[in-house]
Amino acid sequence: MFRRPRPPQPPPLASAEARVPSSSAPAGDMEAVRVLNDLLARPTHEGVLEGALSHASFLLGGNLRGYAVTHRAQGQDRAAQDRAPQDRAAPDRSAQDRVAAVFGYPKALVGTPLSGPWATLRTRVLSDGSGQLYAANPPELHGILDTCGMRDVALSLVVPVNDRGRNLGALVLDRNSPEDIGTAAQELVTRWATAIAPLLGLLESREEWKLTARQVSSAVVEAFESQDFDGLGHAQAVAEASVKLGRAVGLVDRELDELWFAATLHDLGKIHGEKGHPQVGANFLHGVPHLAQAQKAVRHHHERWDGQGEPDKLAGEDIPLYARILAVANAYVHLGDFERLRGEAGKGLDARLVGLMEKVSAESPAK
Repeated sequence: MFRRPRPPQPPPLASAEARVPSSSAPAGDMEAVRVLNDLLARPTHEGVLEGALSHASFLLGGNLRGYAVTHRAQGQDRAAQDRAPQDRAAPDRSAQDRVAAVFGYPKALVGTPLSGPWATLRTRVLSDGSGQLYAANPPELHGILDTCGMRDVALSLVVPVNDRGRNLGALVLDRNSPEDIGTAAQELVTRWATAIAPLLGLLESREEWKLTARQVSSAVVEAFESQDFDGLGHAQAVAEASVKLGRAVGLVDRELDELWFAATLHDLGKIHGEKGHPQVGANFLHGVPHLAQAQKAVRHHHERWDGQGEPDKLAGEDIPLYARILAVANAYVHLGDFERLRGEAGKGLDARLVGLMEKVSAESPAK
């Protein structure tokens, strides 16, 4: 329905022959290689941790559920911050540990701040099941845990995830029967957690840099907007509306990140005046290959659906998708009501995106 930019294809991680172990390898090793390949195909915290939980359950013979908690510096968990208040599993608290992935438990648990018996740096079997988990968390979280069926847990295995002495979090595997988990099985899962820890550490470092880039970008834009009181907060509002619309279109996280930068920086070219500011702003992003689509969006966000815009008089779907999204979000923030926005549908703006903007705003009002 919406023509999307084609992202550059990353080089293959390895040849097919290199990724397939020899037939003489033990079945467990072959499964581990397969899982590692899957983890590298989904290089996000949640993707890696879901795969880690799944393989940990396999190592323990199956019939388990689990969740992963990550220990993040305060303010670092952007996914939880971006989630709308009504979509959060629980009110935000000062706890630094959050559920980052689940296996067998409802997805609604992801993002929930939890305290629990995973502070120590050694693997532990909890014979009282979820008793310590309930004791460590306030009553308002007990309802969420009950909904997930955690009162039925008879035994838990807590496996820390550490990267070079840094505590990244833990894998928690739950079993509803009191059947014990032997020392050998515990060691297998501990070795597995050790194997995935460097990948998680790498992802966390990448997230820290991404967050820093966002904060610096926002600070620069805010400093520019502060010259005109009426413009203060405009970029943030457009970015929120753009990401909401982009998510409704079906953009994935990486694409939403780039769209966020485009929306946040779209008016920065005005530092040299109103005239030609989209081109000036796009020039600021020249030489930043990871924001190539954001650069196009900034350059073309004043194009019009009817071809009467600037700077290149592009029309219809010849206008890059991110630019069309940004144009609708920008108009929505400027005009403030959908009756006036609908008047631009099919003229200055993509009519389908206008309709979608109205729909998602009705479903989830802007904060």
